[in-house]
Amino acid sequence: MWGYMRKLAIGAALSGALALAGLAAPAASAAGTPDLKFSGVTANKGKPVVVGTAKVVTVPVSYTLTRPKDLVIDQEKTIQAVMLYRGTLRAMDNDLGPQVPPVCTQTATTDTTVTESCTEKIPVDPAESLWDAADATTWKAAGLFAHSDGSASDDYMHAENDMTAWGNLATVKFQRAAQLTVNAAPEPAVKGRTLTVTGKLTRADWELGRYAGYQAQPVVLQFKADGGSYANVKTITSGTGGALSTTVKAAKSGTYRFVFAGTSTTGAKTSAGDHVTVR
Repeated sequence: MWGYMRKLAIGAALSGALALAGLAAPAASAAGTPDLKFSGVTANKGKPVVVGTAKVVTVPVSYTLTRPKDLVIDQEKTIQAVMLYRGTLRAMDNDLGPQVPPVCTQTATTDTTVTESCTEKIPVDPAESLWDAADATTWKAAGLFAHSDGSASDDYMHAENDMTAWGNLATVKFQRAAQLTVNAAPEPAVKGRTLTVTGKLTRADWELGRYAGYQAQPVVLQFKADGGSYANVKTITSGTGGALSTTVKAAKSGTYRFVFAGTSTTGAKTSAGDHVTVR
């Protein structure tokens, strides 16, 4: 059943979206709406989820679940979890959910309720989960409860399926990963002569599945003298195709690098350093 979590059509039919293999969900809810409370939902420890073009990124999610004491959640026929979605529950533009059940530990009980601390992991595969630039935005978290039961034979079939979702429990930002290169030349350099520092700023294009140039972005050139620490030299702007180029005077041996602070849709990135010996 957990293979279906990220494919649930919540926005289309909250009253009956979860179906067992080969069993069609009925239009009406069979189990009713349980009295569940999802609180303290945190996705990716409150940090942006930065995704490139190939690597699967795992988003940790933690939350507190309070449920009726007599409600059994076996994570087979009766399941609960937190999902991430873009848009609204009525009309989701995209959604992501865990592929395995959450892990919950009981923390408190009353005469009528049980409180549990839960964690889960939501995989984000850019090749399958992120389709266009619009996914680089703020997503929301929703708590899910679903019940599915039924039986089938040659003579008889019965199915009971229902799902409930509670939205707007938390937010998390999705960003495109950036790549940044640097090269200082000539090497070695003559003291007092001009050094040309070039590079390129690119970011993930989820539609094309590759990195593309990121133009018109401020990038800081930094320099660290041998035995010292990095300091800002100047800020330049990326050109066509994300190209970077500037000149400096060669004063002492050290390492140059570029630093990109990121934007609302693209993660920050620091290039590797390029060492230049000055004679």
